[in-house]
Amino acid sequence: MEPTNWKADDIPSLQGQTIVITGANSGIGLETSKVLSKKGAQVIMAVRNLQKGKQAVEEIQKEYPDAKMDLMVLDLADFDSIKKFADDFKSKYPQLNVLINNAGVMSPPNRETTKQGFEIQLGTNHLGHFLLTGLVLDVMKKTPNSRVAVQSSLAHKMKRYLADINFDDLNWEKIYNKDHAYGQSKLANLLFAYELDRKLKANNIQITVAAAHPGFTKSNLQKDQGFIISEIVVRLLGQKVDMGALPILRAATENNLKGAEYFGPIKSNEMKGYPELVKSSEKSHNIELAKKLWEISEKLTGFTYKFN
Repeated sequence: MEPTNWKADDIPSLQGQTIVITGANSGIGLETSKVLSKKGAQVIMAVRNLQKGKQAVEEIQKEYPDAKMDLMVLDLADFDSIKKFADDFKSKYPQLNVLINNAGVMSPPNRETTKQGFEIQLGTNHLGHFLLTGLVLDVMKKTPNSRVAVQSSLAHKMKRYLADINFDDLNWEKIYNKDHAYGQSKLANLLFAYELDRKLKANNIQITVAAAHPGFTKSNLQKDQGFIISEIVVRLLGQKVDMGALPILRAATENNLKGAEYFGPIKSNEMKGYPELVKSSEKSHNIELAKKLWEISEKLTGFTYKFN
């Protein structure tokens, strides 16, 4: 693809489409929800905090009175909540055109855990989305030209984050490093996306998987990065959230994707700019690493994917 200065106006009409987005009540998730609503989609805003979710819906409907919104509770740090969300969704909706795995936790200073005891970044960013995707995959199989869009991060290939899958201590119980744990979770997002794409193609299932990263974007994701980064560096150098949302929007809506595309901004070392195809790390394409992570993820979530 040639550089196109792709923007939200390039998204075709989404009338008749049902789209789920996680982490939909703030930052990139909220902006993405706005854009998709404006394009006519039925948007299911999956949020952990119902009150904040209601405020987000009101904000969108104030701007787009005809927006078709549905607010549903989803706590990706709790497998029980994920299962309930999937059951409730399937009882209400016969189709799912796009699943946007957007929600994330970034570098909490102290080690935190999910309800099931997993380190919070691995548990939320990767395992939670791994389980959610598996639970709604049967609906997506029945929906023509459906898609999974996975939000990763530039951090997966930045030296500071030393992104790798630490199989000897996946949950950082021995020594916790907030940035390395974040890097692991964001690499895991890509390993999952690419392996899911391979498995779907191998079983001739017509679901497209694409991934994205938002560059360096002003959002509340950096709230645990300390004053200098969160209040000064991000404000001065970070791009606005409407630009930061474009890569995941393109991954979710671009026509004629083959699968396993990865979109990100292309200016300033992928920190800002319009979204285009970019390259993820060599490690993210390691098939053996992806297979091992997949097997462990099925074991940890207690969920086995079915591709037939």
